[in-house]
Amino acid sequence: MAEQEIRWGILGPGSIAKAFLASLQRSENARLVAIGSRDANKPGLAETFPGARIHHGYQALLDDPEVDAIYIATPHPGHAEWAIKAAEAGKAVLCEKPIAVSAHEAEAMIHAARKAGTFLGEAFMYRLHPQTAKVVELVKSGTIGEVRTIKASFGFRMGNPDPNHRLLANDTAGGGILDICCYPVSFARLIAGAATGKAFADPVKVHGVGHLGATGVDEWASAVLQFPGDILAEVSGGIALAHDNTVRVFGTEGWLEVASPWFATGRQGGSADIITHGPDGKTETLTVTEPRWLYVFEIEAAGRAIRAKRGQFDTPGMTWADTLGNMRVLDKWRADIGLQFDIEKAHRRTSRIGGRPLGKPGKPMPRLKIGGINKPTSVLALGAVGMETPAHAAILLDEFYERGGTVVDTAWNYWAGRADRLVGGWMETRGVREDMVVLAKGLHTPLVYPDVVSRQLGDSLERLRTDYTDLYVMHRDNPDVPVGEFVDAIDREVKAGRIRVWGGSNWTRERMDAAVEYAAKNHKTPPGVLSNNFSLAEMIEAPWAGCIASSDDAWKAWLRQRRIPLLAWSSQAQGFFTNRAGRDKRDEPELVRCWYSESNFARRDRAAELAQRFGKKPLHVALAYCMAQDFPVLPLIGPLTLQELDDSLEALDITLTPQDIAWLETGK
Repeated sequence: MAEQEIRWGILGPGSIAKAFLASLQRSENARLVAIGSRDANKPGLAETFPGARIHHGYQALLDDPEVDAIYIATPHPGHAEWAIKAAEAGKAVLCEKPIAVSAHEAEAMIHAARKAGTFLGEAFMYRLHPQTAKVVELVKSGTIGEVRTIKASFGFRMGNPDPNHRLLANDTAGGGILDICCYPVSFARLIAGAATGKAFADPVKVHGVGHLGATGVDEWASAVLQFPGDILAEVSGGIALAHDNTVRVFGTEGWLEVASPWFATGRQGGSADIITHGPDGKTETLTVTEPRWLYVFEIEAAGRAIRAKRGQFDTPGMTWADTLGNMRVLDKWRADIGLQFDIEKAHRRTSRIGGRPLGKPGKPMPRLKIGGINKPTSVLALGAVGMETPAHAAILLDEFYERGGTVVDTAWNYWAGRADRLVGGWMETRGVREDMVVLAKGLHTPLVYPDVVSRQLGDSLERLRTDYTDLYVMHRDNPDVPVGEFVDAIDREVKAGRIRVWGGSNWTRERMDAAVEYAAKNHKTPPGVLSNNFSLAEMIEAPWAGCIASSDDAWKAWLRQRRIPLLAWSSQAQGFFTNRAGRDKRDEPELVRCWYSESNFARRDRAAELAQRFGKKPLHVALAYCMAQDFPVLPLIGPLTLQELDDSLEALDITLTPQDIAWLETGK
């Protein structure tokens, strides 16, 4: 029985699309049926893409019911938007490299494909070529002994460079690191993986340097990658300097050279050499002859995966994990040379990653009432501490907002104010400040003094681009300072309109009670919230000095009586409920130190048993436990990807009874 034919559409009819078509015409069970162009009347399209329907605009291509798979051939700033839209349209996607501008965009693309159940692959043509497979075989077989260093380069000098050319233009995320250096990075990761028995390896250290040209993009750059086992890789490339464009792998018993790593045996097939050098200086040449055209291999691999309804390439192509690892190296390299494109800045990020405007929440998240806050307050708060860039923040905050989330958690000291700036930039570009409940924090050790309040609050408000914060929490307490001095300092800010409700984080019951009593006697604003740890797993030892947990019976009794909302940090016990290693003391040291106890293991086992009843995971039950208390608890969550955010929000589907709560705690 003949294999299903994959009907392809090409999005963006540029030069790479023409090369792709030439191989597509020589591939088995694949046919071009349509192209999408921003200018359907452009002269020569019909002649260049014979027999294909020419759609005006990319969306029209996605709407074509006769197209099974989309090859995205646009510059990479458009990859995320159109890959996500294609997944939502039910189309498989093969996307040109680099798959996106950043790893955060790539994760959003993968998330969309995973949710839609559609194929998404990154088109690194050389990774599926038989020559590359032969190099991997030589490394694995020990031909050159144990691998120690790798050198890979890809670079060229543009003739008569036009500053508006996509490789030089800032708005098309030009430069060599993304467009060119992604090749040597991916080859180095492939070889380091082969040397250690894996499909690929991710470096433990990346050190990058580079030259930024007049248009603000990198023109030539180099990086050193250190892999597990102290395998080192030197990678370099660029668009303004010719390189030797080779890969060399050095081992304890010799070295090998790949003379044509990127185009292998040629765009139209042919032969290429792999040369091995022994320790005695003797060389051997292995000639790889391949008549098939260069892009045939990725087209046919994608076709096999699409027909098998798999979400990613077979090895040695780029799996999702491989793609993300590659993008993270490129992100770090760019960060090392200070390269952020203008299109990545907050004021340019005015729509969702999928290209549409931010929408109103489709379904309100359950609410929690906090006295003094006259806005809908979601029962979960999204932490900003791990957000790295405006794009990363927007991806997470957009989704949280549309899912009904309104509380965002930030702090003066998070990444030297970066978290504040990212939240502020997002609220401003989206116009949602009055929809959001901002939880700002200040006064972290060692700066825990009353005279610090005004300055740190002012810094945060400026970064957040707002004149007030809904909630303000002292990150730590300083028992050496009379509590009334803190109450007085914060009360001045409340009366000035810069704080709506305040509270303490990592405060004892005694200090909270003393603050309430002082405020009442002196007509000051009392604390209205508390932010301590609270979780189904009881904290054995504080992860950070000065931290306080509020999960034991005495704390629960106090919280029931006072009814002060608890903003619970580490509500998911830092991953304890997702840890699969069990009780192995070789696990992550902080996890062992802070959460490993027989009582907590028993609670985790019961959470797993209850999760099966709900069709969920132990993590979901642990988060639902916090929200189901008979006193107000608002858990702070810190997902760093859309997949992690989706996972956390599944806890909202669970309703626990008092009997469930008691059983989780005691087994009775």
